Amino acid sequence: MKTSTIALAAFAAALLAASAVQAQTSVYRWTDKDGKVHFSDAPPADDAKDVTQKQMGGGADVQLPYATQVAMRRNPVTFYSGSASCGEICGAARSLLSGRGIPFAERNAEANPADAAALKNLIGELRVPTLVVGESTLKGYEESAWQSALDTAGYPRTRLPGQPPTVSSTPPPAAAPAKTSAAPDTGQK
Repeated sequence: MKTSTIALAAFAAALLAASAVQAQTSVYRWTDKDGKVHFSDAPPADDAKDVTQKQMGGGADVQLPYATQVAMRRNPVTFYSGSASCGEICGAARSLLSGRGIPFAERNAEANPADAAALKNLIGELRVPTLVVGESTLKGYEESAWQSALDTAGYPRTRLPGQPPTVSSTPPPAAAPAKTSAAPDTGQK
């Protein structure tokens, strides 16, 4: 009995040492041709069905709170901004998202023609800032409306202690000089 306890402790120590060396690893889950489910750290064969991959461990990566992960999966956040015409308004909107610890994709409708076309297709005009939370779209920046949409989507109100503010997945380019042609409406009067 004592030998098995020592062996178990040695095995646990070896696992801890291995996990300290490897900060993050992938775990694959798949079903083989006979319907048997497998879990492994090695990718499955090409004929495997229902393959899923999960990242395990932490390392230097910051783990998001579970509520944020769930909300992110159900209601992803996209923030349409602009460089020249949006200025402080987009900065305040970006700060709101970052301060709540919400992962978001930022699309610059002024600098990127594809983003401008996507925004125009979405709302029928080039108006920044625009926030898309899942299926909800908010034109213009009104803090209370944005907070309400994020609350409804299930995002936490605040970051966890020690969780750094989030940054957009596509940072905006440096501000360009304002053009004299028609600029996107900022929604401010």
